[in-house]
Amino acid sequence: MEHHFSQIVLLLGLAVFAILVFQRLRIPSSLAYLAVGILVGPHTSGPVLDTRQVQAFAEFGIVFLLFTIGLTFTLSEIASLGEQVLKLGAGQVILTTIVVGIGAWLAGVPAAGAFVLGAVFAQTSTTILTRQLTEQAEENSRPARLATAMSVFQDVTAVPFVVIIPVLGMAAGAGALAVTLGWALGKALLAFGLVYAAGRWLLRPLFHLVAEGRSAEVFTLTVLFVSLIAGWTTHLLGLSMSFGGFLVGMMLGETEFRHQVETTIRPFRDVLLGLFFVGIGMLFDPASLRETWLWAGIGATVLMASKAVIVAQLVRLYGMDSHSAWRTGMMLAVGGEFGFALLAIALNSGVVDERLGQTAISSVLISMVAAPFLIRFNSVLADRLAGLPGVPSVADAQPPQAASAPVRKGHVIICGYGRIGQSVGHFLEEEGFPFVALDLDPARVRDAYTAGEPVFFGDATQGDILDAVGLAEARLLVVSHEDIAASLKVLRHVRAVRPDLPVMVRTRDESHVEELQAAGASEVIPETLEAGLMIASQALLLLDVPLAKIVRRMQRQRSSRYLTLREFFRGDELLSTAEQREQDRLRPVVVSDNSPAAGRTLGDFAFEHVVATALVRDRVRQLRPAPETRLQAGDVVVLFGSPEDLKQAETELRGRTTV
Repeated sequence: MEHHFSQIVLLLGLAVFAILVFQRLRIPSSLAYLAVGILVGPHTSGPVLDTRQVQAFAEFGIVFLLFTIGLTFTLSEIASLGEQVLKLGAGQVILTTIVVGIGAWLAGVPAAGAFVLGAVFAQTSTTILTRQLTEQAEENSRPARLATAMSVFQDVTAVPFVVIIPVLGMAAGAGALAVTLGWALGKALLAFGLVYAAGRWLLRPLFHLVAEGRSAEVFTLTVLFVSLIAGWTTHLLGLSMSFGGFLVGMMLGETEFRHQVETTIRPFRDVLLGLFFVGIGMLFDPASLRETWLWAGIGATVLMASKAVIVAQLVRLYGMDSHSAWRTGMMLAVGGEFGFALLAIALNSGVVDERLGQTAISSVLISMVAAPFLIRFNSVLADRLAGLPGVPSVADAQPPQAASAPVRKGHVIICGYGRIGQSVGHFLEEEGFPFVALDLDPARVRDAYTAGEPVFFGDATQGDILDAVGLAEARLLVVSHEDIAASLKVLRHVRAVRPDLPVMVRTRDESHVEELQAAGASEVIPETLEAGLMIASQALLLLDVPLAKIVRRMQRQRSSRYLTLREFFRGDELLSTAEQREQDRLRPVVVSDNSPAAGRTLGDFAFEHVVATALVRDRVRQLRPAPETRLQAGDVVVLFGSPEDLKQAETELRGRTTV
């Protein structure tokens, strides 16, 4: 016990020291972990740690890495990336794998090892790329945006390699390999079906149940349990555990809990991923460089040259000028951390031998050391390669096209989606301003999310949650709840990250106005009978809507008995009194396959005192649907009225009595 404890203390101490030193030198922390692994590995004269224990924990780092990638790149997110990124990203990975693989095979590397080498060389370090571009204040140029989008998409294209590489070590001969690959793909489809079914019918109800308890501890345990049980399921099917993590991440990414889940899992992922890089460093034998240095240098050159050329030519085919195309190629020419993950899987599966593994690790390391220089001088290198004078390209001044990864920009963040938050959101929606809301009431979030509103379960006092919903690109932030302590936490994070961002805060009375203003609030609105109207009007004013138009809208709201302000999803706290239970509210009703409403129009239903305020079809929300709108199975009709009238209308739509 004492021996294990001393090893853990030594590892943590070295990791902290190395990361601090590397951060001072502006070197990625992943290289710091690799350095620690080399130092404590069996191939150096320093202290030696138990490799098997580190590798056991390191595997969970890959699981959580794939889990967070799944959260970010759901099926809908991948589909929304745009044709250019999909084709360029996938084309670069496929062509690099083929070109490098054939070259390695012609050089005498076995076919399976050559394939792994090509897959490893196809990866790029998104961490190094984004950090270096930010330091250079170049992250918003057109080549930089395209390179970043392609680099992020590479993480998704690496998932098939996670399935294929272990299979290569199980079969000998083309026939056996084809059969084994077929079985593996069949198992992958089965795993996807199982996780998809669980995600559709189990995961969302489970997380709603957990969220209702308002316990961060239970929520964290649930996230860990779900991610590991998915990995265990794919492991039982003979596939990689990380593949299961990716699948369940994709399913949770489709829910309103995605940002809270990502923030919860991030500390575990970062620590275990650090152990993964330590494990990679322990595999590296510096003494082997005496024998492999020539091949390692050749490999690094092939890695950087092949990717730069392939990316530049692909981007040129899509209409970018030669100078910008070569700049994009230079940015993506380096190796990446995910290449180490694929190498670890290949080594554990016996697909590559020790010598080839050492050569590949050395090649990727050399390219990552060269990465800051390639990215920093990408324009100078592009001048030489494109034969152009050293003048910035006109394309750099153009805004990024649909090729860039989907990001929120110019939107409003609403912290708290109760009565006031919903009134603000509805005003913004009617004026055409995009917004995203965070709330901790699972019932309210479920109803609003089902109704097609951009509402997610998340604690806005956590800076990572605000960052995840696009704080860096937001145009306005509204704190609509009345928790002063939480508001102060939000303000502290916002002012540290976005001191220029307008922030509006709601408070019950005037006793905390000065405190909130001192913390950085742009506007503090004490709650009054017309608090919802005031916040909404101030928000529209900050968004440059003409004052006359705002006044006319306020007058219309008053004359229509504040209809928008009375359209609320119930939530848990509204059940506290009989008076609140009788208030008018919104209710989303799903049209099922066997519903009598399917195929009929909204005008066919003579709803009394009930209004259809919205219709959601294929996650597209349409306000005030026309009576001639014909309903389809899967549609969500958002109704507004009293509880009794809503119950009767829901019965008509579903054709059965509701509880």
